[in-house]
Amino acid sequence: MVIMEILKPEDLKKKFNDPWIAPYEKEITMVDGNTVELVEFHPCISGSHWLMHQYKNNSELITDAYRDGNRHVFTCKVGKKPIDLKASFNAAGIEEVCVNDDEVRIVHAGLAGAGVGAAMCRGMGKGVKRIELIEVGGGSKLGKAAVITPKMEKVVIGIDDTDTKDAGATWTMAHNVGMELKKEGFEYLDHIIVQLYPHNPHKTQNCVSIALTFAVLAEDKEKLIKRVIEILKRDTLSDKTAIAVLQGLKIPKELREYAINTKTGMMDIKTAEKVANDLNIELISVTGNQGKVGALAALGLYNDHEEAVKVYKD
Repeated sequence: MVIMEILKPEDLKKKFNDPWIAPYEKEITMVDGNTVELVEFHPCISGSHWLMHQYKNNSELITDAYRDGNRHVFTCKVGKKPIDLKASFNAAGIEEVCVNDDEVRIVHAGLAGAGVGAAMCRGMGKGVKRIELIEVGGGSKLGKAAVITPKMEKVVIGIDDTDTKDAGATWTMAHNVGMELKKEGFEYLDHIIVQLYPHNPHKTQNCVSIALTFAVLAEDKEKLIKRVIEILKRDTLSDKTAIAVLQGLKIPKELREYAINTKTGMMDIKTAEKVANDLNIELISVTGNQGKVGALAALGLYNDHEEAVKVYKD
């Protein structure tokens, strides 16, 4: 593989200011062993679905993928698998994923417009350290580039019981926690509402808990958790508030089973604490213990949005 040029985002913007280039908003890569989760914010919304279709069907290194608006989430395995590119049918994809020390290197390839996206458009996004430009692309030509980003880790924080029967809302308070942390420089990725057992006598009303997802550098994980606790202690209205913390990209089977059980029937604090202890998940009382039950359940379904919102009547 011959590298034409190594360019930083600011260099790309100066060199390629053509009207046919649309910069990506952001590129984020989180690592857990030999698994890499790539999160991209595409310049288009529904238009980006074409790219998602191509990547999912043409890249052997992609094990899972979904689109939420203009946000693409790809779960990839480390390795190298060249793509036999063919116009329309196999027009774009990921050919290589590797982790080197504190960096992630992903090689994107595409024909014509997809090639422009592979190189220049992605390379101009926030979060990109540099690209190794292999082929410029455009017109009917091949475009190929390695996009290098910081190696980050995923932290998912479950939150429950921040309101009372008279005031408050856990979903909004949790989101505001995420937004405050975003202003402080943390990468706030998502907010997921998880429906719990509707007949729970401890509920305030709708009986939901929240999962917040973040991408962080390894050295910032403890700071993130500490700040979540500080903000909740300051703002919560409840004496039952608790959080649970899941680190990494994998959801243990036992955690998902616990979450399903908490959606479909009553669950107690003792069981929540045992499951968390067995799985080495931090379960932290902020102002009380009751919130531990829902906070832990939120972690088990944060990546399954359809199941998360289901209501089980009995």
